[in-house]
Amino acid sequence: MMERDRFFDFDEELAESRLDVTEQADDEQQEMFEHYRFDISGGQEPMRVDKYLATHMEYTSRHRIQLAIKAEYIRVNDKIVKANYIVRPGDVVKFVMPYQRRGLEILPEAIPLNVVHEDDDVLVINKEAGMVVHPGHGHFSGTLVNALAHHLGISQGPDAEDERMGVLVHRIDKDTSGLLVVAKNEESQLNLAKQFFVHSIERRYVAIVWGNLKEDEGTIIGNIGRDPNDRMRFKVFPDGDYGKHAVTHYRVLERFGYVTVVECRLETGRTHQIRVHFNWIGHPLFNDSRYDGSEIRKGTIYAKYRQFIENCFKLLPRQALHAKTLGFVHPKTKQMVRLDSELPADMQALIDKWRKYSENMTQFLEEE
Repeated sequence: MMERDRFFDFDEELAESRLDVTEQADDEQQEMFEHYRFDISGGQEPMRVDKYLATHMEYTSRHRIQLAIKAEYIRVNDKIVKANYIVRPGDVVKFVMPYQRRGLEILPEAIPLNVVHEDDDVLVINKEAGMVVHPGHGHFSGTLVNALAHHLGISQGPDAEDERMGVLVHRIDKDTSGLLVVAKNEESQLNLAKQFFVHSIERRYVAIVWGNLKEDEGTIIGNIGRDPNDRMRFKVFPDGDYGKHAVTHYRVLERFGYVTVVECRLETGRTHQIRVHFNWIGHPLFNDSRYDGSEIRKGTIYAKYRQFIENCFKLLPRQALHAKTLGFVHPKTKQMVRLDSELPADMQALIDKWRKYSENMTQFLEEE
């Protein structure tokens, strides 16, 4: 018997495995993984585990299964096994696999991509704000996946069995800019996905938040879950009885009185984590319409100041968040790859505008 679900949580028993996974899988990867369990029935004849899974898993090749076994995703009776393990009645096979999108037609589109690194195994993109990563939910074209299909020379019909577009191992929000890694083959995909599972990926963001943070650096800890009053939002549940454990480390880069520029390092990767955490502590991201940042939160009551803020909102018509730094172990060479990106023009312009304002507030307001 086989059970399969979209992967939302690691099984507690899997958390004790050699992967040393001590937390649930990151929310930003929920659509990237599926959770499988096979209970081997009494009538099953002895068979290699890779062959057994290949015959019971639609759309999944034996080669892909062997790669997953090599990456230590597959366990039998809670133990790591090799591809030649012989399954027998009573065995329980559990594993996760990167989710393969089925039933979608992926058409290549000549959308420009800002490629910051590419080799035979991985591709790192500096995604522009406003670009949707995955097709779906009203966005079936113009997405990053469509652009990747063109860049990699891949197309996919809705009935494709070899899901070669399953190359993404994480995502960033539509209106967040920054670095995103793409796997160019199955082995790289499984390897990078494992690094996200064990939180060994380095991810640093730059954000502009409302207010003047008290400390130069700190850590925000608070469970994050979906807001029961608004399904489009997430919120912090400080009592820890709901939601998922979330940790955001930050340090102040620059202060402008009414707003602060911070660097954020993710220890976990819950949906909207940075946005939710800073809103919870009273410092929502600048112009974050979903999390209370698109109205004046700090400042003066003067009309010229309100006009100044309106001009800032027009300059950066999105939440002030950029995925600036990405570090990972290369799946083939095993060498550390650490990439950094410049702030996008809209965020840099906003910082420059606030810097000028803070240097001479009175004069700036008169000029506005």
